[in-house]
Amino acid sequence: MLADVVDHLRCPVCAGGLHLDGRVVRCVLGHAFDLARQGYVSLLTGSQAPGTADSAAMVAARDSFLGAGHFGPLAEAVAAACRDGAKTVADAGAGTGYYLAGVLDRLPGAVGLALDISKHAIRRAARAHPRLGAVVADVWRPLPVADGTIDVLLNVFAPRNGAEFARVLREDGELIVVTPTARHLAPLVERLGLLSVDASKERRVAESLGDHFVETGRSTVEFEMTLGHAAVEAVAGMGPSAWHLDTAAVRRKIEELPMKSLVTASFQMSVFGRRQ
Repeated sequence: MLADVVDHLRCPVCAGGLHLDGRVVRCVLGHAFDLARQGYVSLLTGSQAPGTADSAAMVAARDSFLGAGHFGPLAEAVAAACRDGAKTVADAGAGTGYYLAGVLDRLPGAVGLALDISKHAIRRAARAHPRLGAVVADVWRPLPVADGTIDVLLNVFAPRNGAEFARVLREDGELIVVTPTARHLAPLVERLGLLSVDASKERRVAESLGDHFVETGRSTVEFEMTLGHAAVEAVAGMGPSAWHLDTAAVRRKIEELPMKSLVTASFQMSVFGRRQ
């Protein structure tokens, strides 16, 4: 619930502390933000439309795919990488809250803060776990999170803002970053025309974080999935490829696949500590 994490938030207007006042989140200077009926709050200011926010269709596809457990081994690996004893875990680009909920299940004494620019995603994240508070926020802007209040910060398939990540983490906090490898979703990438992973992905991750973080660990999480047509359509529709694909054309290609396809899930998981 938002009440569990409101003390870790800060006003996006004046950077002052926030508190919960009934169905409103307020700061001492009087800036107020209404709670949505689903239990989340939007701390996204300004009138500019969030162009990178996941659509309702993308979020529904992701919720269906993740809910079926296809990425369960990755969720387990992310949870296992989180330090024991962590009290506050945030997820920058949390989506539906799937990975953060898995961490909270493993850490019964922790609370979670889900941050995402998509209201469609945050509505689902708000219901993902009883110890999770959900906030609409843009990772590219200053985060509405108080300085040095986060023990573990997750960043799974999401943009990275090194300066802000370092600011909100405690001095001894850890950042866990997950990105797909070039083998991810083989052979669907070729057969369906999905976006492939940029060959410079690893370099760009390092550049985005290098001024503020030092990598302390790295591992590859890879496993095989057996996917039917509905799951294939969901995994194609839940990621960045969804912005570029012709849905009808993809469905025709999926119908040409076997009823069950063996698909590779492949990720790089890196753990970072703050640069001292």
